[in-house]
Amino acid sequence: MKKVALVTLGCARNEVDSEEVAGRLAADGWELVTDSAQADIAVVNTCTFVESAKKDSIDALLEADSLRKSGIKKVVAIGCMAERYGKELAASLPEADAVLGFDQYEAISARLQTILSGGHVEAHHPQDRRTLLPIAPAERQVLRNKSGVGERTLRKRLEKSPVAPLKIASGCDRRCSFCAIPYFRGAFISRPADEIYSEALWLANEGVSELFLVSENTTSYGKDLGDLQALEKLLPELAQIDGVERIRTSYLQPAEMRPSLIDAIVSTEKVAPYFDLSFQHASASTLRSMRRFGDKDKFLELIGSIRAKSPHAGIRSNFIVGFPGESEVDFQTLLDFLALARLDAIGIFGYSDEEGTEAQKLDGQLSAQEIQERVDVCAALADQMISERAAARVGEEVLILIEDADELEGRAAHQGPEVDGSTRIVKGESDVMIGEKVTVGSYIRGEVIGSDGADLLARTI
Repeated sequence: MKKVALVTLGCARNEVDSEEVAGRLAADGWELVTDSAQADIAVVNTCTFVESAKKDSIDALLEADSLRKSGIKKVVAIGCMAERYGKELAASLPEADAVLGFDQYEAISARLQTILSGGHVEAHHPQDRRTLLPIAPAERQVLRNKSGVGERTLRKRLEKSPVAPLKIASGCDRRCSFCAIPYFRGAFISRPADEIYSEALWLANEGVSELFLVSENTTSYGKDLGDLQALEKLLPELAQIDGVERIRTSYLQPAEMRPSLIDAIVSTEKVAPYFDLSFQHASASTLRSMRRFGDKDKFLELIGSIRAKSPHAGIRSNFIVGFPGESEVDFQTLLDFLALARLDAIGIFGYSDEEGTEAQKLDGQLSAQEIQERVDVCAALADQMISERAAARVGEEVLILIEDADELEGRAAHQGPEVDGSTRIVKGESDVMIGEKVTVGSYIRGEVIGSDGADLLARTI
């Protein structure tokens, strides 16, 4: 039996891709190992979202020589960077024995066998994957249904966490001027509800209690199914699955948020009142340069409408600072927005050019020094506002999913996996024995008694 190690970099969508690749390999007799040094072949699932992610992916592939010294025979690149650059990556990184694009996943086992046997698998010429589907979303249903409605994608879990990402769609139809994702991920295509439900049921049987719904644009789910309220209908169905205790949505486009979706998220039992809103900026002129909609006032109105229905809802977002043409007035507008929005988690990214994007050719490019100075100012304010928002939660009742039983640490409903802080239970006289009955995956009800940055301290109720 050949041994393979999967190394996953990047976002939760990549985690799902790795588990689908793992499912195909396991079904074909491969043994999956966690230690690359014990494998015959290592498969690195790369990321190309931002410059730092590219560097991490390249560094992982550059380790191939040291891995070979420990006994591993071959190292293969897959994932977004492999898809986006294809032959270019293969030529510039001879440390990788092969570079496989998305279309190779279906026959991944045969490809790895060929590589291990000393054969050569040609890297692909990258193409604009948006052209592989009809322009009109409604015309994509025929292609989507070829795989069979209601069938669960072959998948094997690579870790035993009580939370797991569940992909509900792939690709994106938006044309943000700074983003290259649609070029290598393709046009937007929803998974059929039956297929999602089937996979959610499987995850629950695997011990998953929190489902993290992921896609490139979750608010568009269903538009190619002929139903723009398909997500509102899907959430209650997933909530009925035995073993599922919490459902969380991610990557919501502010311009596509609708009252019915807000209502579904805040009122459906087991759905976390959690809004991962992709604002990116708050200045109207900067947003138009980004080919996005909205402005500071519209975004504050959206946040206000959410908190009017769910005062304790968690709201997070990411922002790009130093976008081409961003004036001092634009930057101050963003700072004003952050001071007023009271977000629970904030990601600040300095602008960097992405090959092939419209923004790369825009006038008004800022210097690297000026971008970094603005990032520093923005990040300092973001840290302050996050801390104030967390401190304001003192006295709230929270339901904590335990992910570290030894430290009695986990996440409340407003905290997303890995990026939004955590909640730790503090032992007291009333709950001194709690450590003896808490396991990973337990849900403990508590009251917030303190905060440290974005992190919360709670006592059991």
